[in-house]
Amino acid sequence: MKSNVIGALVLVVIGTLFLLNNLGYTDMSLGKMLMTWWPAILIVVGLGMLFKRG
Repeated sequence: MKSNVIGALVLVVIGTLFLLNNLGYTDMSLGKMLMTWWPAILIVVGLGMLFKRG
């Protein structure tokens, strides 16, 4: 159940970012964001897998 809530929150945040970008409130590109934050994404996924097993 906890992983469902976290997954849902991630989708809501990503959707909100895309919506704000489409409405012109932010000026971001997905490629630039991924190139900057890919190490953090790997860390978060790894931590999620680590705590999911316990």
